[in-house]
Formats: sequence, C-alpha cells, structure tokens
Amino acid sequence: MKRLKILALSAAILGALHAPSYAQRATTPDAAPEIATGYAEKAGKSSHKFMVAAANPLATQAGYQMLKQGGAAIDAAIAMQLVLTLVEPQSSGIGGGSFLMYADGKRVQSYDGRETAPATADEHLFQDAQGKPLSREAGIVGGRSVGAPGVLRMLELAHKQHGRLKWKALFQPAIQLAENGFAVSPRLNALISHDKFLARDPVARAYFYDEDGKPRAVGYILKNPELARTLREIADGGADAFYKGRIATDIAAKVAAHPTNPGKLTAADIAGYQAKERAPICSDYKKWTVCGAPPPSSGGIAIAQMLGILAYKDISPYKPVNGQLTAEGIHLFTEAGRLAYADRNRYVADTDFVPLPGKGVSAMLDPGYLKQRAALIGEQSMGTAHYGTPDSMQVAWGTDNAIQTPSTSHLVAVDAYGGGLSMTTSVEDAFGSRQMVDGFMLNNQLTDFSFDSQDTDGPIANRVQAGKRPRSAMSPTLVFDKGTHQLVLATGSPGGSAIINYVAKVLVGTLDWGLDVQQAISLPNLGSRNGPTELEAGRVSRAVVAELKARGHDIREFEQNSGLQGIQRRTVNGQQEWFGGADPRREGVVLGD
Repeated sequence: MKRLKILALSAAILGALHAPSYAQRATTPDAAPEIATGYAEKAGKSSHKFMVAAANPLATQAGYQMLKQGGAAIDAAIAMQLVLTLVEPQSSGIGGGSFLMYADGKRVQSYDGRETAPATADEHLFQDAQGKPLSREAGIVGGRSVGAPGVLRMLELAHKQHGRLKWKALFQPAIQLAENGFAVSPRLNALISHDKFLARDPVARAYFYDEDGKPRAVGYILKNPELARTLREIADGGADAFYKGRIATDIAAKVAAHPTNPGKLTAADIAGYQAKERAPICSDYKKWTVCGAPPPSSGGIAIAQMLGILAYKDISPYKPVNGQLTAEGIHLFTEAGRLAYADRNRYVADTDFVPLPGKGVSAMLDPGYLKQRAALIGEQSMGTAHYGTPDSMQVAWGTDNAIQTPSTSHLVAVDAYGGGLSMTTSVEDAFGSRQMVDGFMLNNQLTDFSFDSQDTDGPIANRVQAGKRPRSAMSPTLVFDKGTHQLVLATGSPGGSAIINYVAKVLVGTLDWGLDVQQAISLPNLGSRNGPTELEAGRVSRAVVAELKARGHDIREFEQNSGLQGIQRRTVNGQQEWFGGADPRREGVVLGD
C-alpha cells in the first residue's frame, strides 16, 4: 500500500510538471551545466502553524510529514535533504556540504557544514607543473575536486540541539523512496541529457542511463538500493556510520581510484571532519534585522553590504510597474552589487585560515564605510567597481578566480514551536565531481577555491590550504522585525556566485517594494557580479534595456537559473499567518498545515 501511495504521488507530481515546457534553454555565460529547464508560474500558499518548501515536491512532502508528526523545523530539513539526495542528485546530497541558519525564538544560530580540503592538499592543487591554473574540466571532473563532505555532521549537530523526532525516523521517507523508486522528473532527465561527463563514471552510467546509453526517461521509476543501504546504516549508527565506517572508506577509495584525475581525500580526512557553529552576520536594515551566514560563506557579508549601500541610495520608490522592473531600480541594485562583489572577491575566505584584516566584519559593515561606497553610485554605471578599504584593512590580497557554478538547492521550514530555518545545500557543479559511490554523488567543492594562489597584489585569501574550507556564495537568510524580534522571512537560493543577487532581489522585493514572497521570487532575476549587468532573458522590457545601455550598462541577457524558496510572516484580516513561495524556474512546491 505504501509503495502504491509513493508511486501515485510521483505520478501526480510528474503530471503537474509536464504543464510548462522543460526543453533545454540557453545556459549562463559560465556555461553552467545545471541548465534552465523551464518557467511555470506559481501561486504562493498560506498556513497557520507550520510550513516547508524545497526544490522537489517529494522532498517537500517528506518535510511536511515530519512537521505533521510533531517534528521541529530541523527534523523537516533533515528529511528533505535525504530525499533531495535521491531525487535531485545533480544539486545536493550527503556527499556535499551546506550552510544552515536557525532561529528558535530565543537566538539565531549559523551552522557551517562546508567541505574541507584534504590534509595533503596545497595551493598548487589546481595548477599544472608550470603553476598555471587547470582547465574547468580538469579541475572539476574526477577525484581531485572532492572535499570531505560536511552536510551530515552539520545536520547531526543542529538535530542534537533542536530536534524533536528521533534521528532514525527522519530517514524513513528517503529509504522508502530509494527502495520503491521515484519517477524521474523532467528536470532530472534534462540534466542527465545535458551532461557530458556523468557517463564516464561506470557506477553513475549504470544508474542514470539505460543499456543503450540513453538517459532515464521522464517518468521512469528509478530505484537506488545502494542509497537505501547507506541511509539505513546512518539512521542506525548516526553520522559516525558515514564518517568513520564503510562509507568513508568507499569514498576515499573512489577518489583515489579515478583513472585520470585522482584526488587526495582520505578516510582520515573524512573521519576528522567537524561541523561548526559560528556567529551569524546580522545587521539592521530599516525596520528589520537581516541575518546571514558568516565566512567561509561570503553571502552574509555581501548581502549586508548591498542592503547597507541601498540604505543610502533608497531603492524603495522604484517598484516594479505591472511586474516590470524599472531602469532606476535595476541601476541601483546592480551598482550596489558591483561594490559588494568587489570587496567579496578581495577579502572573504575561510576566516579560520585567513582572518578578515583589521576590524573584520564590523569594518566591512560599518555605516560610515558603506555610506562612502554608496556615494560612488552616480547616474552612469561604474562598470567595474574597485574594492574598498574599510577601516584598518591596509593589506595586500590578490583577487580570487574560483569556479563557482549554480548546482545547489535550497529549503526553508518553520515549525509550530517558534522555530524556523533557511538551508542552502550543494555538491557544487551539476552532479558534483561526476563520481558516484554507495548510491550518492561526491562533491567537487574544492573548485570553489581560487585556482591561482597569488597575483601581483599578493597571496589570494581563498587559495587552497590543507584542511581549509573554500569560500562559498551560499546565502541562507533569516529576517526579523527589529522591534519584536519575530521571524518575518526565511529565504535563500542556489545559483553559484549569483546566489547573492538572487537572495538580495527577494529581500528588496519584500522589504522595500512590499511584494509577497512569491511575487518577489518570481520577479526577473538581475544583478552584477562586478562585471556586466546581468538580466534574465526575455523578462526585462526593451525600453528599460535601452535606458540602461544609455547609462553605460554592459547588458548580458541569459537564463538565470535560481531556485529560490521563501516563507514569510504576514497579517491577513488581523490574523498572523505563514505565506510560502517557490521558484517558478524549478520543480519546488510549498506545503503547510
């Protein structure tokens, strides 16, 4: 009976997902393999007690079931991550890493589950014998790029502090789906079809392709008994079963055995991995307090800088008109982004190895400093912004050139006990390193380090070092009312280095423009990563584009493949409720009581 219910749910979801066109469309200028696969308008959803949203309906359903059983937000997040490992293997999984923001009504916490470099890695990891950076393919595909996975240790740490359901119970939806099978979604089929490297791995080839080498078709019931076995072991033995047993040995062997690009990760590196709780980056913006992840994530600082700059260059009057972004709104948003990304690429890395110079975060977010940065925004685009020099940051860092691709996932949850979370999770590139072991994909997160180790300005903060965590753009974000301290918004997105712009768009849309979270998510994506002005293809009017060009913007229009989720507190007829939204660019849905 349970198997029939699961297959019926898969079929229903599949039918819903066939409505839009999921044909392959233009990729980003980074040639990111996690391609855009369609756009289908979505309506948000309201609830009163609890709510979850994830990038795949089966994952959302798993989280919903945990909350319905009396679980906390962290219980829902764990169940969703485990199902995403199965149904969205191109984006995240237990072979990857994550950042988690958590609020329980009393405090705000930031959990770091970012991967670490092997003990024998050094700054030449992604360089050839002449010290030149390797190509994208040579860096990503194989064992070289695999870091010690962090997601399970991080989730275990958060569960010990906040979980209400037993650890083992959280694994049951994913185990059931892995054993009984799930219907291959249009998005997963498109990603398999697009990938040039996945079939090189014999294990992945046998799983994702049929006997003729064709990708598993949309609707094919895909079973993963290897993952079911792996999850059973972790459900029974805790995260130690992953980090200190058979699974860790299998990962290390897989990494070392790659025929052309072996890696350095060992079972000892995996066993020694530690998740960390760090002080969140919290800053006030108008009548709100916005909290994000600290280094090695760059998202918390960069978003706080963008908002801090926009506090002086008020964007609130430039609301979209009939869903169309205005030229002045785009101008202010992208110029603020240029300034924030310039500082990001200069200063931010794993602060356990490369502390932020001088007064650190407080200097980068100092209102006086941000006012100086805001004053650089004029009528014409600055094109490429120069990094700033916050108080006491008189240092010589080089500028980073890491590969960061948008193959990641995001989930949000609020529970009936006052808890809420935002979690971004990733294997980095689509299907990570293209190495599959024990039913899951291994990350390629080490390519988030800079391939160069120094330039004419000096050593690069985000260079490879043994045991170090690569800088990330993941930006799980929680927003609170400054007066009541109530959680009012949880949001985040995949998208490589563009994550910062995607999340900032939702914050501006909700906080400045008064949109609900679904409307803000559905707005055209936009931004600048301190280069061209990037606009979502076909979604900004020709008149606005012409005006931006006249103001010096170098316009690039392409599919911007975000995967935003968001849950917002709002008041309707005098009653507070939760309202959730999911990105129309992906398969995600929202569920609540």
